Amino acid sequence: MSDRKPSYLNFDRENYQWRSDIDYRKHPELYKVGKGEQGVLICEPYKSEIGQFWRFKNPEIAEESSDKIFELFIEYLEKNDFVGADMSRKYLQMGFTRARRYANYKGGKKYDAEDNYKPLERDTGDPEKAKAAEIFFKRWKEAESNVIYSTMKEIWKKEKG
Repeated sequence: MSDRKPSYLNFDRENYQWRSDIDYRKHPELYKVGKGEQGVLICEPYKSEIGQFWRFKNPEIAEESSDKIFELFIEYLEKNDFVGADMSRKYLQMGFTRARRYANYKGGKKYDAEDNYKPLERDTGDPEKAKAAEIFFKRWKEAESNVIYSTMKEIWKKEKG
């Protein structure tokens, strides 16, 4: 078992490149792609636009949620709004990772806060969440493989980071 502790324990807010006080639609030049899901719970107005649809309680809800978020992804692409498309992709990825965590760990808890954040043993978790994770995984990969999106992302990363 790993001795790693959750990254949020030493979170450096001052040097985090995403800010909650920036309107990333008005100032898209300040947006950075980052790694994985970074910035997904901070970047407005996209957090509010997309986050309200992000649900993974069971496969039916995950299907509806991932369909709506993917629909937003396409709408952002049609508007040439890379930040919105990338944020949608991040929510799809986060749907997969969070549902997988609940599938792997009972209650979705990975660390024992009462025991110096020692990693907990994986258990059976919730099989419904495993199905929800599969649904989000397919939509996430569909978004990532979108030719328009991947071209926009490549250009964005070269020009803006």
